[in-house]
Amino acid sequence: MAGNTFGKAFRVTTWGESHGTGVGAVIDGCPPGIVLDPAFLQAEMDRRRPGQGGASSPRKEPDQLEILSGIFIPEGEDLPRTTGTPISLAIYNKDAHSKSYDTLRDIFRPGHGDISYLAKYGIRDHRGGGRASARETAARVAAGAVARQVLEQAGIDVLAYTVALGGVKITEKNLEVINDNRFFCPDAAAAEKMEARVDEVRRMGDTLGGIVEIVADCPAGLGEPVFDKLEAELAHGLMSIGAVKGVEIGAGFKVADMLGSENNDAITPEGFEGNNAGGILAGISSGNEIVIRVAVKPIPSISKKQQSVNLANEAVTIQVGGRHDISAIPRIIPVCEAMVRLTLVDHLLRHMSIAFPTE
Repeated sequence: MAGNTFGKAFRVTTWGESHGTGVGAVIDGCPPGIVLDPAFLQAEMDRRRPGQGGASSPRKEPDQLEILSGIFIPEGEDLPRTTGTPISLAIYNKDAHSKSYDTLRDIFRPGHGDISYLAKYGIRDHRGGGRASARETAARVAAGAVARQVLEQAGIDVLAYTVALGGVKITEKNLEVINDNRFFCPDAAAAEKMEARVDEVRRMGDTLGGIVEIVADCPAGLGEPVFDKLEAELAHGLMSIGAVKGVEIGAGFKVADMLGSENNDAITPEGFEGNNAGGILAGISSGNEIVIRVAVKPIPSISKKQQSVNLANEAVTIQVGGRHDISAIPRIIPVCEAMVRLTLVDHLLRHMSIAFPTE
């Protein structure tokens, strides 16, 4: 299976399956001397961890992160630093109930990759989706946490939050309240409506989609002007998340209805007057805030009866059991942040030769 590695200078390869021994990542290209605080990395993992109520799956995974290589604690220091060698990260599966999927062994689940995986490889892991499972994103969050500690030295910050869920949209944006509700929503009133919508859809045996916005404070100059445009690689990283079906930068699809005079962001001695470009011009960061939105599809595993076929191409009725999220939101929030961080750190290292401090 190809396509498991992301990045060129800061390269991340993820491994593992939903119901295997575990999942993890190997990072190659991380600069030496970066402090890696295990408690900080674990806190990032905890934001994505299942079994925390709301729209989340009841699967109880501790998501305890282990750093297997690439770090060393210098004499006189309390925390490990990167050594410049590959960093191997592992998260072991502790609460996989594979028997819940026995009835799906010979049936293709609508909305899942079962049918396309079998067409490509001639074999598939029916237990929770195997490599196609959202469980793989735990490895991305782990690698993204490492990237975050590199980016902090360059003053680059990334933040994601929910702007719509199940048709409920925010009407105000107060980033100070996003940690006060389970959906990381910047509108407290909308968050309450989202909670009610999740409860309603759970009783229906169905699932919900939504929209996540990601913003990044980023210096000018990152990105390459042709095939490796910064927005192209950000879209690549975000679209590689299984639940993401659309990406827009800045004004996004609204630009189709604008005049050039409306779309262009005027430039003054104080900076840009607007941000329809979303912080990227000609594929290169402009120094303005990077703004991205992603469309998140509903979780395909639903308890409602659906029509499908089995391996013999016979019509069957399917009702998916097991433990599943009602929505990929909010657990997809740290995954989106991770993919933006991995993209930005890769371009940062490609663009600049930075002497990272060792003291």
